[in-house]
Amino acid sequence: IRQAPGAERREQESASTPPIRYLRYCSMKFPIYFVALATAPTAGAFVSHNSANLSRTKSSTFSEPSDTSGDTFTAPSGSAFEELESYKADLVRMCTRSEKAPLDEIQDMVAELEMLGEQVGIGQASSNSGLLSGEWELLYSPEDMTRSSPFFWAFRRAFPDESDQIFGITDSIPAPIKEVGPAFQDIEVEVSNDGRSASGKFVSRVKVATLGGAATSIMTTRASVVGIEGLDGIRLRIESTKPEESTVLKKLGPLGEFLNDNAPPFPSGDALERAAPGSSEVVMRTTYCDEGLRISRNEDRYREPFVWRRKGFSGDAFEI
Repeated sequence: IRQAPGAERREQESASTPPIRYLRYCSMKFPIYFVALATAPTAGAFVSHNSANLSRTKSSTFSEPSDTSGDTFTAPSGSAFEELESYKADLVRMCTRSEKAPLDEIQDMVAELEMLGEQVGIGQASSNSGLLSGEWELLYSPEDMTRSSPFFWAFRRAFPDESDQIFGITDSIPAPIKEVGPAFQDIEVEVSNDGRSASGKFVSRVKVATLGGAATSIMTTRASVVGIEGLDGIRLRIESTKPEESTVLKKLGPLGEFLNDNAPPFPSGDALERAAPGSSEVVMRTTYCDEGLRISRNEDRYREPFVWRRKGFSGDAFEI
């Protein structure tokens, strides 16, 4: 059985505990705002992608890819490169089929792809490769598509006991009452000359629709890139979250347009910090990234990969 190279997950530092009276207030109030965001209206759909369906033996085990690469590099042979491209095409096909693929199938395919990428020297060291920047479309999420937003990664850190219950409520709202997707991310990363630090911007946009698409909006989370974590990680600090482009507000005419454009975003990062210091920062690990495909993970839930397809390179993406 082939297995992707392994590496231990980093331990998360414990956050200090806020005063109990304030924590109770946050646990009551902040989840209410989350529920309002998660059920805020928006809509969309993914463009299907056709690719060859090649049979092969897949790995039945899954482990975390290594944070280091080999000392030598050998140019990939034509057959090795073609096998990598074939795995990529199969992964895209699996992610975009009408019936959502089981998580274990995605994990196995991702593990094989990451192993092949490391063998041929493609898709590695995403923190410094320069390929992370650009506009990306979500192809696969292990949970609800809203969970691709780093806001929800941070929310889980701030409210570890309440978050799963709240997510369970919002996720159980059936279509067409609530429909989610598509989801996009815009990333701009500038790495220092020594490769030890980074800065930049990160924008997550997830469309949510309610009432059969009668009302839509785009839940937008903005974050700052505040550092590098090894060869495949960037540290994000959540700044704000806001439902944008609300069709409900647009129906109000000029007043609605004004509110859509000028209403201040919710300072979700500061709110998270007050609830649990340190919770507003999360680490996104990108274990494969090339010119067209990206596999990223919430470090706190490493075994659950998100698969993204590039829509544009940095400079081509819409303004953030």
